[in-house]
Amino acid sequence: MGSTSRSHKPNEWAAKINHTHVIKDPFIQDFVKNCAFPKNAEDIEEHDKNLIFSLDKSIDNPIHHILVVDGGYTTVEVKKSFPSSQIAFFQFGALLFKKDDLESLSAKPFIFPEDMQKLHNLQRFKLAIPVKNIITKGQKSLTDSVRKIIYDFFIQQRESSSFMETLVWIIFEEYKDLPLKTYTLSNDPNKGVGSGKVELEKCKMSKEYTFDLGAGVVYLTDIFRLDEEIDDEQGAGGILGYLTRLIEQIILVHFIRSILKLQPALLKKFLFITDGPLSFSGQTANMHKPMRELCNYLHEKEFLYLVGLEKSGAFVEHAHEICLPKDGKVILTKGQYILLSNQYIYKYIVPGDHKTMHYGSTSYYGGKVIYHSKNGQVIVLSIPVCDKNVIKNPEPKMYRNLETILVNIQKLKCDMYDDSIIPVALANKLVSLANHPSKILLEKFAVNNLNHG
Repeated sequence: MGSTSRSHKPNEWAAKINHTHVIKDPFIQDFVKNCAFPKNAEDIEEHDKNLIFSLDKSIDNPIHHILVVDGGYTTVEVKKSFPSSQIAFFQFGALLFKKDDLESLSAKPFIFPEDMQKLHNLQRFKLAIPVKNIITKGQKSLTDSVRKIIYDFFIQQRESSSFMETLVWIIFEEYKDLPLKTYTLSNDPNKGVGSGKVELEKCKMSKEYTFDLGAGVVYLTDIFRLDEEIDDEQGAGGILGYLTRLIEQIILVHFIRSILKLQPALLKKFLFITDGPLSFSGQTANMHKPMRELCNYLHEKEFLYLVGLEKSGAFVEHAHEICLPKDGKVILTKGQYILLSNQYIYKYIVPGDHKTMHYGSTSYYGGKVIYHSKNGQVIVLSIPVCDKNVIKNPEPKMYRNLETILVNIQKLKCDMYDDSIIPVALANKLVSLANHPSKILLEKFAVNNLNHG
């Protein structure tokens, strides 16, 4: 592996001829020949097109407001003599829009400042965590530092409530007449992986949302199990994506809880949008269970319009494959959508055996759909489903409020970017941290504050 120089000496570059040894190796050649890849549109068999449906645009549209949540992060080096010392800065945004204002904006190729006046204020939420070679005051390790900072972020009071109160609400199912009394944690974070399951009893939770299990303080936020993915020497870089997806969806739940508390009737008029699939990844995957429980409850007692939109990845690539003309033919024509079954996913998108594998069973609370809108957009989305087995034999009625959501998504086309919609494009524009100048300025901010600390 090459390396860059710290002094006037030249960089150590990798040799430019060594690839020939890899190419000529019989083991490597055999490996490449035996790889299975996603299928092309022409490989899709007729009987696998039976989950294609046409959207009925004549349905009643109860949506008046749209709330979209997006977030992002960037990592910076905070000490030039130790470039391995890093901090990650996060920013999340929740934007509330009126549907009528968004519909007028979607018809414009560009959004001007005066148009932005029609939109409600953006709520921003900021977080910073140490990633590598840094610990915070009062903590003994990087792992403990990250645990404490995430706890502090959740317990911070925001207007009339905190994210921690929302976490209690969803974990212990306080929205039900008979809330849960305990939550099972797979390990005691103070003892490490393999220490065995522990029961977090709500009645024994302190006013600070902590538990005393003997080996040290356990925060309620330890249920995310992010400590299991942190290595005190190698760093916490592996949790950054997981943490982003987690907080984005906690913010959504926070607003859902606020609406139910203040004006429950309004919930039926809201469309909630998150950038990414309806799932939790990595060590946070178990959070899909309480999230599905909440969605099921709301669909029974109220109406919930919730959707996750994907902008990249294997499913988006497949969506374009089946929606763009191939030899004059299109698998999914304009105005149609296809429900992605477990068999379809493993047969055409993610190579695997659908008989022994169950896509997203341990992380998703939604089912995937590809929609080819009337105006030509190709959209990959996920909609809440009541049970993980729905995708084995999916039907449109199993995808909660699917057609209402599609009707609204179609109206919010954004011409500024490929296959984007106005709310998500704006949210991303207002909260994303770019390499230039955001990353550079954050790096200078961190360095200057450390030097004077």
